[in-house]
Amino acid sequence: MARTGAEPPGEILAAPVHGSSTGAPEPGALPERGASRGAYRTERDLLGEMKIPAGDLRGIHTHRALGNFRVAGRPTRPALIRAYALVKKACALANAETGWLDPGVAEAIARAADEAVAAMDGEEGASPFEPGDLMPEGSRGGADTTPAGIAAADFWLDALQGGAGTSTNMNVNEVLASRATGLLSEGARAAGFPGPARVDPLAHVNLHQSTNDTYPTALRVALIAKARGAAEAAALLQGAFQAKERETARVVTVGRTELQGAVPMTLGAIFSAMAEAAGRDRWRTFKCEERLRVVNLGGTAVGTGLTAPRKYIFRATEILRALTGYPLARAENAVDATANADALAEVAGIVAAQAANLSKAARDLRQLAAFGDIELPAVQAGSSIMPGKVNPVILEATIQAGMRARSECALAAEAVGEGTLQINEFLPLVADSLLDALDLVTNASRMLARHVRDIRPNEEACAAAVDRNPIAATAFLPLFGYEGVGGLVKEWEAARAGNGGGAENFREWLSRKLGAELVDRVLSPAALSALGHGEKPKEGK
Repeated sequence: MARTGAEPPGEILAAPVHGSSTGAPEPGALPERGASRGAYRTERDLLGEMKIPAGDLRGIHTHRALGNFRVAGRPTRPALIRAYALVKKACALANAETGWLDPGVAEAIARAADEAVAAMDGEEGASPFEPGDLMPEGSRGGADTTPAGIAAADFWLDALQGGAGTSTNMNVNEVLASRATGLLSEGARAAGFPGPARVDPLAHVNLHQSTNDTYPTALRVALIAKARGAAEAAALLQGAFQAKERETARVVTVGRTELQGAVPMTLGAIFSAMAEAAGRDRWRTFKCEERLRVVNLGGTAVGTGLTAPRKYIFRATEILRALTGYPLARAENAVDATANADALAEVAGIVAAQAANLSKAARDLRQLAAFGDIELPAVQAGSSIMPGKVNPVILEATIQAGMRARSECALAAEAVGEGTLQINEFLPLVADSLLDALDLVTNASRMLARHVRDIRPNEEACAAAVDRNPIAATAFLPLFGYEGVGGLVKEWEAARAGNGGGAENFREWLSRKLGAELVDRVLSPAALSALGHGEKPKEGK
């Protein structure tokens, strides 16, 4: 029922208190710091009772999951929890607008959701594997250690869990319900009223929802945010490669195939290829949003919308779109959107392509450094036993990130195919893998972009590699043909052999043989970078 505004805050809830023993301290009404240890409340579910520290915002469902799932040893990704809080806020506001939830309760849930978003925003800057977050026992301490607001530790649940994400959904429901109760109690005490009844995790926070529509929706919101970050990182990398392309546009080096010298080309052309690949990654990853924007919010258990009011179903997605700023749209066939997650497999393929390009670029740069064409910035000592040794550690880290991301994408796609009938039970694995893959390509792209900016061409080494390599004769094919060029190479090799291998380098010999003007023109950066060689030379030229 909607509030009229006349009744005091202590009378706003008509729903029964969920799972709380009479007289037990409510989790939202947080005690003062320094209160005595040992204060508990008792909560009940269909399996029985459990004592929970009075100041713990989590409830019995979360604590059972903490005991059940100890697999990955790391928590659910912060980005997913952040997105889930926004979904819950949208649902609470939609229920209030359509008259199904008291506006004061909806406002308290929304404020609690904002706190959760802020808490998880702080976690996004940290490693998802931060040791300080590993709290499998699930305790934020006794009543004397609980902070007033929501903290990231409130959402510590193992990333790999059964139940299609139900434990994460209930974790969010319970934390927001407890905190919303606390917020209402604070307001009531300030106004001189008795505290309200407890905000219920299921009857209020989860009203007209199911894990099966909120979890996929939250995952898509989280993936859109991550995909935007990956696209921005790809753009940074593209810009770094383009800057290096311009810087090295006139540096001639040896192009290589099969790790063997092939034909002369410019370093700028090599960097241009890397820039183009990063540009494709930027575009593809940005376009992921089109695959992710359709959500099944309001579909409840199997996509039919059973138990949810029609007005709420339409309004919830509209509000979530406004909250996120993303172009979200309600799925026209929510049964399909609930049962099938092939869009996530498609996104996994796109992210895997970006990871492959990252590994390829880093590997090529490492090889160019080994050939001596470029000089990598020294970022740390390379050996504990060899003084002065510097290794290409940034490139090696990038290669590893690409390998790991591709593996995570393959795992996500595999989990998409393991869903059965009306839901995908393995979305927690999809979420953990795909969000990790996006973090990896984003972080690696930014790291590599910084590194590329400080790469320097080794012009002398590049020139020497071209000058001493008879493969440069390939550039003269349009003038002399295959047989003629082969004859030139054999003649040079004979001259070297006759001189004990100590003859001048190939370019010097070629300049003396054909004339420096012709050799300089054919092997110039402009000629080597041009598209084709122009008109067919006249006979005898």
